[in-house]
Amino acid sequence: MPSYDLSRARFRLSDEHLLVLVQMATGEPVPEALFAEREELRECGLIDGKGLLAHVLVPLLDTLIDPAVVISLEAAGRQGELHHGMLIGQEHVISHRAWPGEREAEYSCVEPKMLVWALSDMVNLKQSGSTPQPGRVIETRVWTVEAGVRALEGVSLAEVEGSERAYIGKALAMDGTLGGAEAALLADLIAELRSSWRMTAAWRGRQAGQDGVEGRGFAVWDCGPLGYWHRESPAEPVAADQVSPDTTMRLVQVGPKRVWDLIAELLPEEGELRRG
Repeated sequence: MPSYDLSRARFRLSDEHLLVLVQMATGEPVPEALFAEREELRECGLIDGKGLLAHVLVPLLDTLIDPAVVISLEAAGRQGELHHGMLIGQEHVISHRAWPGEREAEYSCVEPKMLVWALSDMVNLKQSGSTPQPGRVIETRVWTVEAGVRALEGVSLAEVEGSERAYIGKALAMDGTLGGAEAALLADLIAELRSSWRMTAAWRGRQAGQDGVEGRGFAVWDCGPLGYWHRESPAEPVAADQVSPDTTMRLVQVGPKRVWDLIAELLPEEGELRRG
């Protein structure tokens, strides 16, 4: 069910609820398939008895309908995939955060000056933790990494014979190209992996003198006590059809400050945005 917190101007809404609100805000009819979601919005008070939208929705809908920059965050972990993000409009910034197993995501306003901080909080960036070791790199194939990650899918820890790392190591050994020390480190990273996430930003710009969409992105492994690992290859933004099992994957350990800088560098400069 949709809901809202008036004291903090935040909302819990599903994709279907958003579609209803956008249709109504732009004067378009609501499809019959979304009548149930429209009634839920009415029951929670975001649509009144006359079919008018609550005024508190104005910043959200203005930004949703005409964003200048769209930031997407795709995070994968043992609880599945979650999609978060941020919409930067002409006057407002709106963040949205998903929750494991829940249909609705939380939408809320972000103070523009706090944008980088809000994005770093969205990926749970921590200043404390292990100290990165310069030059610590793992380079292997996408197939090898996927085999190690899949090794624990659908298997409870009670079913694992020996340590979790040994179980992952058996999957990695099937590749035969990793050295012993490198395979052991990769097994450690996968065992400690809290989430692998990629953050991308897109905006209206110009490509080769023509109007188009510009963007950039980067990807990180958050390995808890083993720190942050920047996935340099395949480099973001990358489409699924651009990656094959034999594509090189290169992970480089970085500190929290570097992750913060990557987030800040993701945002476009004023001169990169195409107005109108």
